[in-house]
Amino acid sequence: MSNPDELLVAISAAVESERSNQMALTVVVSGAVITGRLAPEAVWRERVAEVLKDSDHLGPFADVFAGPRESRPDRADPPSRGETPTHLHFHLARILQGTLGLPETGGMYRVAIKDVSAWTVGDLSYIDH
Repeated sequence: MSNPDELLVAISAAVESERSNQMALTVVVSGAVITGRLAPEAVWRERVAEVLKDSDHLGPFADVFAGPRESRPDRADPPSRGETPTHLHFHLARILQGTLGLPETGGMYRVAIKDVSAWTVGDLSYIDH
């Protein structure tokens, strides 16, 4: 979307202000369907940093997510009141492809709101019969 959907921006702002991770959302971005729960940016960054710290090869990147303002490429803090969110931060999320959700256990995705072409409230999943 060249102009981000105002309702989607409002949902993201509500997630940021409530510090909650209970909002389930499904979005379409460049043809990919991503489904999962939204998290406030600060909570998302903390979780990504925790996962990276546990990796022998990726541990040094943990500081990019959890470090001081100077080490963060976009901004150190989540959007403050009045600041418009620019990204959705998914956790326990999957990319849906055919009858599969990748990864099965859910991943951490950051999606630019301006790139979302369609969305719906709720977490989609497939059921094998």
